[in-house]
Amino acid sequence: MSASLIDHFSPLEDPRIERNKRHALLDILVLVVSAVCSNAKGWEAIEDFGHTKLDWLRQYVPLANGVPSHDCIEYVMTRLSPVKFRECFMNWTQAVKREVQEVIAVDGKTARGSRDRANGGKPLHMVTAWACENRLVLAQEATDEKSNEITAIPKLLELLELKGCIVTLDAMGCQRTIAEQIKEQQGDYVMGLKGNQSNLHEAVDDYFTTAREHAFNAVPHTYTEELDKDHGRLEIRRYWITEDLTTLPNIEVWTGLRSIGMVERECTQGDTTTVEQRFFIASIPADAKLFAKAVRGHWGIENTLHWRLDVTFSEDASRIRKGNGPAMMTSIRHLCINLFEHEGSKLSLPKKQNKAAWDDTYRAKVLFA
Repeated sequence: MSASLIDHFSPLEDPRIERNKRHALLDILVLVVSAVCSNAKGWEAIEDFGHTKLDWLRQYVPLANGVPSHDCIEYVMTRLSPVKFRECFMNWTQAVKREVQEVIAVDGKTARGSRDRANGGKPLHMVTAWACENRLVLAQEATDEKSNEITAIPKLLELLELKGCIVTLDAMGCQRTIAEQIKEQQGDYVMGLKGNQSNLHEAVDDYFTTAREHAFNAVPHTYTEELDKDHGRLEIRRYWITEDLTTLPNIEVWTGLRSIGMVERECTQGDTTTVEQRFFIASIPADAKLFAKAVRGHWGIENTLHWRLDVTFSEDASRIRKGNGPAMMTSIRHLCINLFEHEGSKLSLPKKQNKAAWDDTYRAKVLFA
């Protein structure tokens, strides 16, 4: 961790009473982040990393009493406040991100391995704001059920500076109150439509179906398409967007609603072709390239963040379940992804993580440069 990162996390409150402290909180935190960046998956692996890299770690933190045991690490990390940690996390992220017109994708992910069946505990579900241009996690809000995203999203948005940004949400987040909040925070939105807004979804579907049947004659709209070929797979994405809202019901209840859009994804692999259509409401103008950027950015949270958490950091396989451990470790993984993105080299994330595991100089660059 860079000096500024240590500074940003220094306000964290230690959950231990004074007489039980043999190891400083920041020593433990630096150890955990360094180990997770270096592919450690659990408490014992973190302790093992500490013993192996003790001399290296002491270049940055004292570790005056040596390496804490895995029991000590677990005790501290499961009792730290995830809320306070996320506040420090946000402050650091704001300090390192570039100022650009940002697409902010908001989506949830369940850490399936965090379910504590023995004690009836539900798996952790974390709603995350992902900055698509900066490729950084901006903020997180935890809930114990996917259905609670509706209550978690407003809390998450309150933490963010939305002025000049486009917030993208899937159908779960397509709510009138959320649209109103985004506009009040001077942002724009692009929201997916499904059955939870059945009348609106049906009206938008009917509009584009009719428009396509007539080749969009006399229909004001813009259009763009994208083509990707990779490993024998061909994907064509087509985007239509219009500001003609005359056929929609009750548009006045959607604050800032300005346009509706349709995306069609046609995928061909071998002899098989599939076609998928999705519909959206938005507060942005009818600019197909801007619409495509927003939708593509939202897909990126799945491909760039959630996939990496599962495949590279093995989040779904994690058996950390006690106390605040699942929430803390998800935030630590988010922090590691941000650190690797901020490092800036063109290596893939798995290669960066492997290099951090065996190359002390590179690990120092990632965490302390």
